[in-house]
Amino acid sequence: MKLNIITSQNKLPVKKGYMISLIIKNLKGHKDVEVHLFRPDWDEKEAKSYDWSKLLGDPIDRNAPVDPMSSRKVLLESFTLEERDMIIDCMKERYVSRLSAINSRPLDFPIPMGLIPLSEIPEDDDIGCIRFEEIPNYTLPFPVHGLYILSQHEPVEEEMD
Repeated sequence: MKLNIITSQNKLPVKKGYMISLIIKNLKGHKDVEVHLFRPDWDEKEAKSYDWSKLLGDPIDRNAPVDPMSSRKVLLESFTLEERDMIIDCMKERYVSRLSAINSRPLDFPIPMGLIPLSEIPEDDDIGCIRFEEIPNYTLPFPVHGLYILSQHEPVEEEMD
């Protein structure tokens, strides 16, 4: 399993700001599926304490309407450095045989307005969410979800007898 962990060269403007993704070798008949991890909930007091004018940047598309509350969730769904390390340790310990890689990097600041938070992407036959805290013997002190899109990955080839 490869670890691709990028730590910010500069101090992040807030404690949160780290993204994590897993590459699962085989998920629902597809190979090397990228699963983007996120926090499904956060402390509203923390959210109110941020100076959003310094954390959010220009819109991705100046001609499209932008929901600043939705853009804020991109940061709120991310992890602190400590949470990142706890998640990586947990995933390495529990899922090492199922993972081909764990990737992590800091968000770019300011965060462009217009990004869609992972928690707002609806699930369907192609897009799904792993709720890790519902898996038996979950050990992290906070919930972690993982969003995947199966159509972005090759199907596992059937072995012929």
